[in-house]
Amino acid sequence: MSGHRNVIKIYHSLLPVAALYGAGVRLRNFFFDKGILREHTFSVPVICIGNLTVGGTGKTPHTEYLIRLLRPEYQVAVLSRGYKRKSKGFVLGNPETPIEEIGDEPYQMLHKFPDIYVAVDEDRCEGIRQLTDGHTAPGTRVILLDDAFQHRYVKPGFSILLTDYNRLITRDKLLPAGRLREPVGGKRRADIILVSKCPSGLTEEEQKAIRKEIAPAPNQSLFYTTLAYGRLQALFDAEPERKLESLQADEHILLLTGIASPAPLIRKLSEYSPHVTPLTFPDHHAFDAEDMRRIRTAFEKLPEGKRLVITTEKDAARLIGHPDIDPGLTPYIYVLPVEVSFLNEEERIMFNQNIIAYVRENTRNSSLSEG
Repeated sequence: MSGHRNVIKIYHSLLPVAALYGAGVRLRNFFFDKGILREHTFSVPVICIGNLTVGGTGKTPHTEYLIRLLRPEYQVAVLSRGYKRKSKGFVLGNPETPIEEIGDEPYQMLHKFPDIYVAVDEDRCEGIRQLTDGHTAPGTRVILLDDAFQHRYVKPGFSILLTDYNRLITRDKLLPAGRLREPVGGKRRADIILVSKCPSGLTEEEQKAIRKEIAPAPNQSLFYTTLAYGRLQALFDAEPERKLESLQADEHILLLTGIASPAPLIRKLSEYSPHVTPLTFPDHHAFDAEDMRRIRTAFEKLPEGKRLVITTEKDAARLIGHPDIDPGLTPYIYVLPVEVSFLNEEERIMFNQNIIAYVRENTRNSSLSEG
């Protein structure tokens, strides 16, 4: 297929453990399917954005796409678990909420979209109740559940399942042999399946092959998205934005990431400069003073002159208020925003129509119920 695919690493020696894990997950899903474990429904429209794998499919940019689509007409609330936050229970973010209380991705969305509600709660049912109690987040008309596909105590009105083009769910294995959280059959709960991180030149023949492999049900839609990178933005200084095309072949880039899949970003920047030095940390990594020294040391190893640090929006959220960041480094740090783009314009229109139709109908039903 066109584009570059990551090598899918499977730990074959762990397949027996994965079989035991899968048996437990299948039993849990069976209990929910049969009503032994109860799923809760809510009158407000609830859209779940999730995956079957552990991280790296692009949930945050897809959630942000939905925010942009819906916020002109509806008061949107995003509810997340708040991975690696230091707080417990329900927290509704505000401009003064520190990143430690809500986590990096909710913090990013809160500051990127100040006109929406962003909340975290490990108990998604309780989080939805708080957001819809009429006074905690007044006016909420639609809730986006970030990474809640396996949180089956909530039965969303609409579910979007992401699968990475570079690691399709059909080619993966269950934890710990692979990265699947549950068997591939869990895809049947989705209303829409999105193949994310596709190369922009993916042909129709290749799309048909992927569709045949994933085999969506007749009631499911399958679309293809890619990542569209924006302009470089200075994180600390009021410098003008830079187009990626302005990067020159003699510029040396320190690419600082703490995300699940930095490979696509490395490839993208390598299109403009052959001098890309990755400095990678684990996903959601909490930078400490030693990490700040590592970053400074790595930067100083680059030739003086044309050099800069490029990082992601998620990592920028963890850097911008860090007490140990070297002030001498801050003028060189740029953030590269990323958005979702559909490969096919007709599919983009169809996706948007499906989402808006669901929200309109269920917002109307919710208003009638409240009345």
